[in-house]
Amino acid sequence: MTDKLCPACHAPLQATERRGIEIDVCPTCRGVWLDRGELDKLLNREAASTRRRTAADPGAELPRRRRSTWRDLFD
Repeated sequence: MTDKLCPACHAPLQATERRGIEIDVCPTCRGVWLDRGELDKLLNREAASTRRRTAADPGAELPRRRRSTWRDLFD
């Protein structure tokens, strides 16, 4: 548990690690809060993952609908 309070409901936030990045989650309102730079880290990792998939098989098409990074992160 962190000493931070949820900006929305003022409940204590819980620190959780997802994909190597620590995020703060409110157990009361289920808000998710990122510190400075964490969103950029998440976006950079997603871009790198997409580049790796494409480099592994350049002729393959990416699926039309793929599972959201955000869904993977918060499931």
